Amino acid sequence: MIRGTKTAKRIAAGAAVLATASAGLLAAPTTAQAASYNGACGSGYSVIDSMAVNGGTVFLTYNSGWNCVVTVRNSSGSAVFVDAGIKISGSSTWIHDGGNYTTYAGPVRVYAPSQCIDWYGTIASTAVQYNSHCG
Repeated sequence: MIRGTKTAKRIAAGAAVLATASAGLLAAPTTAQAASYNGACGSGYSVIDSMAVNGGTVFLTYNSGWNCVVTVRNSSGSAVFVDAGIKISGSSTWIHDGGNYTTYAGPVRVYAPSQCIDWYGTIASTAVQYNSHCG
């Protein structure tokens, strides 16, 4: 009987440890979800590239010669400066949409079949840019 009691106590102690560990896992903070493409460019556009920017993601999409950029925040909140830009490589003219937004900037588009494009995104004071994405 003593042996059975020790085994029962060990099982009970092990169950308590597992319950405490499981509760700790459920209560642990999680990292922020990365933004997902929100479909802002319209139907038929597919994501062909993306870049992480502090607080979100910049998406480059494509549909039949049209390139489109959207900068999406990880989570909506108070309006902050968000910008999305695109241009044909070699051009000095950026097409962009920037302002104080709660969720995303863009879409901005350029028709550039079989050409290289440059694109960027900004959230608050952090910007990322990719030069010469060719397709």
